[in-house]
Amino acid sequence: MLRVEALTRLEFGPFDFEVADGACLAITGPSGAGKSVLLRAIADLDPNEGRLSTGRLERDAVPAPEWRRAVALLPAESGWWEEGVAAHFRDAPGMVPLLEQVGLDQKAMNWQVARLSTGEKHRLALLRALEQEPEVLLLDEPTTMLDAGTTERVEALLKARMMQGLSIVMVTHDPAQPERIAGRVMWLEDGRLSERDRRTAG
Repeated sequence: MLRVEALTRLEFGPFDFEVADGACLAITGPSGAGKSVLLRAIADLDPNEGRLSTGRLERDAVPAPEWRRAVALLPAESGWWEEGVAAHFRDAPGMVPLLEQVGLDQKAMNWQVARLSTGEKHRLALLRALEQEPEVLLLDEPTTMLDAGTTERVEALLKARMMQGLSIVMVTHDPAQPERIAGRVMWLEDGRLSERDRRTAG
């Protein structure tokens, strides 16, 4: 569960919304509206004001690293700091069974980061985020670089994790994605969020 109360970041907000356990909220809106900024604020990566909590944690009561493990952000461009893929995981062998679920070769954990395509990096970064077993997952355009078949695989994995209780806040420009995975859609424009019918999102 994620509860956001009076969240403000510069000229954006205040934002108030809640995402239940096992639910997905899709945030859409025009380019430059601040959707990525909102995700970064929720993850406490940029200065902001407001009260945020999960079912277990109050953001202001825990160190930032603990909050970011519980509320994990998958940005549009992921960071990689070691030469090999496996070095970015706590238990790389344990994550191998998930590679096929996101359309990657079973040997991908043995690859060098330098050989990865943008789409491969994004899918591996998703697995890296899931390995933390977060309570909430913040996704910034999670399938924008993927073909239809791989997108279906990734969405199936996300829906399976939602059935286990994971809450998701997802920024997407895919007009059909909210209908496939999200229970609610909110439109961000001019620094304000408004509820939107998911059947007309995009």
